[in-house]
Amino acid sequence: MTNQPKPNQRYVSQAEPELGLGIIVEVAAGLVKVWFRAARERRQYALATAPLRRVQLQVGDKVTLQNGAEIVVERVSEHAEFFTYHAAGQAYPETELADALSFSKPEARLLAGRVDENVVYDLRLEALYRRAQMRSSPARGFVGGRVELIPHQLAIAHTVTERLRPRVLLADEVGLGKTIEAGLILHRLHRTGRAERILVLVPEALVHQWFVEMLRKFNLRFRVVDEAHCEAVELHQEATNPFAESTLIVASVTYLAQTPERAQQAMAAGWDLLVVDEAHHLAWTPDAPSAEYTLVKTLAEATPGLILLTATPQQLGLEGHFARLHLLDPERYPELEAYRSETARYARVAQGVARLQEQKNLTKADLALFSEQSPHVRALATALAQGKPEARAELIQALLDECGLGRVVFRNTRRKLRGFPERKLHLVPLEGEADLLTLQTQWLVKLLKALPQAKILLIVSARETVEALQASLQEAMQVNSAMFHEGLTLLQRDRQAAYFAETDGARLLLCSEIGSEGRNFQFAHHLVLMDLPRNPELLEQRIGRLDRIGQKETIHLHVPFLPNTDQAVLARWYHEGLDAFQENLPGGQEIALALDEALSRALDEPENAVVIQKLLKASKAAKDRVTAQLAAGEDRLLELSAPVGEPEILPLLRQLDADVNFESFLLRLGDHCGLVREELGPRTYVWHPGHLVTDSLPAMPADGLTVTFDRSQAVIREDWDFLTWDHPVALGALDYLLGSEPGNAACVHWTNASKQGLWLETIFVAECIAPAAWQVDRFLPATPVRVVVAHTGEDWSQDRDLVRAKFQDAEIERLLEINGIKDTLLPKLLEQARELAAQKLPRLIKAAQKRLNQQLDGEIARLESLRQKGNHVNSEEIQQLTAHRNVLAETLANAQLRLDATRVIQSS
Repeated sequence: MTNQPKPNQRYVSQAEPELGLGIIVEVAAGLVKVWFRAARERRQYALATAPLRRVQLQVGDKVTLQNGAEIVVERVSEHAEFFTYHAAGQAYPETELADALSFSKPEARLLAGRVDENVVYDLRLEALYRRAQMRSSPARGFVGGRVELIPHQLAIAHTVTERLRPRVLLADEVGLGKTIEAGLILHRLHRTGRAERILVLVPEALVHQWFVEMLRKFNLRFRVVDEAHCEAVELHQEATNPFAESTLIVASVTYLAQTPERAQQAMAAGWDLLVVDEAHHLAWTPDAPSAEYTLVKTLAEATPGLILLTATPQQLGLEGHFARLHLLDPERYPELEAYRSETARYARVAQGVARLQEQKNLTKADLALFSEQSPHVRALATALAQGKPEARAELIQALLDECGLGRVVFRNTRRKLRGFPERKLHLVPLEGEADLLTLQTQWLVKLLKALPQAKILLIVSARETVEALQASLQEAMQVNSAMFHEGLTLLQRDRQAAYFAETDGARLLLCSEIGSEGRNFQFAHHLVLMDLPRNPELLEQRIGRLDRIGQKETIHLHVPFLPNTDQAVLARWYHEGLDAFQENLPGGQEIALALDEALSRALDEPENAVVIQKLLKASKAAKDRVTAQLAAGEDRLLELSAPVGEPEILPLLRQLDADVNFESFLLRLGDHCGLVREELGPRTYVWHPGHLVTDSLPAMPADGLTVTFDRSQAVIREDWDFLTWDHPVALGALDYLLGSEPGNAACVHWTNASKQGLWLETIFVAECIAPAAWQVDRFLPATPVRVVVAHTGEDWSQDRDLVRAKFQDAEIERLLEINGIKDTLLPKLLEQARELAAQKLPRLIKAAQKRLNQQLDGEIARLESLRQKGNHVNSEEIQQLTAHRNVLAETLANAQLRLDATRVIQSS
């Protein structure tokens, strides 16, 4: 910014002109805070790079005041850097200007002879259409995730983000992608403006993992807030709330629960969305809720959106599960005893649904169960009993709806999804007199020689073991290998993983436990478990780096161990007792807790065959018991209620991934911004910021960026950026172009015109000024309205020859020198264009309101129907959605037109 802004001065955002006229609130510490009153939005910018432009009206401008009156500016005066506008003998300070004013003056540039090349005008016009398409698309916020397009994950994320107040428990089994589902949800909500401020609370051990996952997969840069960060912030600004400094924050739930002062600061900061991972650790009993539970409850009561994650929703028993449901919806789950009575029916319902699905005859118990349900269920059951088979599917859905679990809890299981690869186990007793490291190295050398073409992933618990194995292996043989552990920086780990992913790169990747957290090594088919963890879920996480949905090859698990050691006991326990190597183990954590004492004894006495046999027998019994529990009751109903099939959003995402026209547009947009491009491979480029004309691309590092438009490559090469609509560089470049002057005025010659003349092409933008959280863009994004007027006054907007016309840049100075062109003809044509554009606006509004009614009226009717069938739909949710529809309808009715660009077309 060229001049230091002052409080109460009026500015417009060049990046978001639809926000209207802003007022400076505060300038301090290198930051400027702006209040856009019409849109009810606050923005905070770095002073040096703020995309703000000072508003100064000119003599002759017609403007609206706060009181609705219109004036024509006759004189402008300035005092103490504040403007005053004079009209009809009255003086109006700039603070009295209407907040909904927009200031884009392409006509002034045109009449002043300041025009741009036609290629920039065309780029701007394409950008307007693409931005409108992007902002109204249901793919917005989904397309940008560096993730595979897995149907069940997208179905859950799409279902949740369609709700006005998303409050859900994500409870997929280990390895099915709960973190990805949560990331898709919060990314879409954040990108669409519905969740600007997001707080993620996780166990201490997962803070770094969440930070990395959100940055790597969704380009969301969370701030890690711990005590060191809080102290650093307060050292520089004593009265500052550390939790108010960033809009995206991840913190340890235990840290906040144990430091009341920080908890109060977190609560005072205010949030749009709260995400809590490992939610089963929120211990609760009626008499003694844990500090962590109390913290989350307080935050949840003051936060519209809440997402809880746990792979074991009932791990801590029915009480703990109720407590988490109560966090999500206190009206639906008010009392423990009521919930206990409700769940007593779930096993019976699950059995009845199973018989219905299997086309079996209904038992007396089924009919008795149905008689206890709503009149709707009873009527369907009667119809089915009377020989009407078409009632069967509707009866199944009605039973699931009346349990209401699918509204709050989403759970997928491997049994339901299927499509997973075969696992083949190779147990290898190590033999010899040498030390363990030497024996392990000797065996690893043999494996590498036996599999000369294979990629092999090796995971151990500790970084020190990784480094020791690497050093020992390099002494034994020459092999391309890479290391991945917590001692490396994030960039170093990305590069090591990328080296492993390359076809001619590393054959072996040695990982510490951090390698089992969230990484996708699906291209490898051999996993070496050089040591075994005691936690079954951690074992499943390790195997899950290779065993993922979409894996087509058999997964080979290599488990070397010394006989008569604790590792030998663990190998037998997982294989013979739990069958956890070759099959996924549902309820693994619950089983491990039940067997903790027996396992500890066996690990202490690895040569005691009697103790080990007791462990194996108890393990089989515990597994059978837990499996039976999960196959019935609530878990089974959750599995049945989860979205199935291919979600509607999936074909659109595939279409966008393959859109080479968008690729071409974004590359040209990068060229316009001054990025230097180098082609690296198919749909893959290196961008260098050598000639950047803007500092509005914060995601562009000084040493450049490797980008790809290919999702499959982006998933494998995590050191490359996945370039989509949602990428920060794409968003920054789009905002730079449309928030600045280049391209908003042009003058061209129609080279293949069939007649002589002059035409004025205008591009208006129909836009609504509203808070981003309302997401009015779904129904009416900032939409280009093209109007072309001939010098004769005729409307040429639909002329096909003009649409296909070929233009060359022309000088405008000579045209403006012709008598009557600048002062009379062009202003007259511009006014005609405004009138024609104004005639089109009601049709746009009517179509937007129709889309609004179709979508929200249908959703309200569906919720009302569910509400009548049971109490699992919150009445407040229906009221809020109805109010939301009404305010959106009013907002759409007040849409305005803003002139964004204009082009003079001449032929001779």
